Amino acid sequence: MPVTVLIVDDSKLARIVAGKTLATLQPEWTKIEAGSAADALAIMAEHPVDVALIDFNMTVKDGLQLATELRAEHADMPIAIITANIQDEVVARARAINATFVPKPVTAEGLEGFLSGAALKLRSKKG
Repeated sequence: MPVTVLIVDDSKLARIVAGKTLATLQPEWTKIEAGSAADALAIMAEHPVDVALIDFNMTVKDGLQLATELRAEHADMPIAIITANIQDEVVARARAINATFVPKPVTAEGLEGFLSGAALKLRSKKG
């Protein structure tokens, strides 16, 4: 089952780190990168995406705003908000839109639970 993951972060280095971590945990999954919320929306208009990893702190539109838009169109999509901004309000807002909070820097340990849950959800949806 091919799975496509969209990694959205305005930091190229952060996208590389998240991509390498993803490749370690789910080597058969494909990744697409976006440097902004606008880029992410343009990509999703043209490519099917199964999972989204979204940075919280971005210019113009933050990750929670983007995740809220994605959630409206993709009710069951596994979405993770990735940030070093570990404030209760950010975590609560992520949970309110049914997104998982993953702390930065992204590590295999931090991402593993989210990706395992996403894989299970995708298998049950497509199975």
